[in-house]
Amino acid sequence: MENLVNTFFNAARGGDAAVISELIPEFEDLNMQDEKGYTPLIIAAYNGQLQITKLLLEGGADVNACDFGGNTALMGVCFKGYPEIAELLIRFGADLNARHGNGGTALMFATMFGRNELVKLVLAYGADKNVRENRGLTALDLAVQQGNAEAIDILESEGLHNPINQI
Repeated sequence: MENLVNTFFNAARGGDAAVISELIPEFEDLNMQDEKGYTPLIIAAYNGQLQITKLLLEGGADVNACDFGGNTALMGVCFKGYPEIAELLIRFGADLNARHGNGGTALMFATMFGRNELVKLVLAYGADKNVRENRGLTALDLAVQQGNAEAIDILESEGLHNPINQI
């Protein structure tokens, strides 16, 4: 069984749709985790595998499953910059405001890493821009720290205003 699991994870990472399609029925739980807590869905999404992500979601993978750090597939794609996969995850019910171990959200990842198309996308689907991570910072605060002028403009146009600019 261990070889089958390794094959499944490798197919998720590498985008082998034939193997994924063949093996999905072999597993009762598509949310199995590797040594880092990654599920096949998290791995597929993080590696930009749109077709595999869709197959796993259609097969019943938990869109909100977390790795050991509390990171979801949506957080991973907001870090890496895959808008098509983010939209797919959202349509399958991804929690836009899920928080990882440090309190960060998908919106915060998109903001910090300059994935401004994803900033717009998650906001359009209703991400809460007022969430504060464990240090008390919002997505706007993080955009300011990163010097991400476009994200600052996007977040301010959504009704947030940078307190620094109001002094």
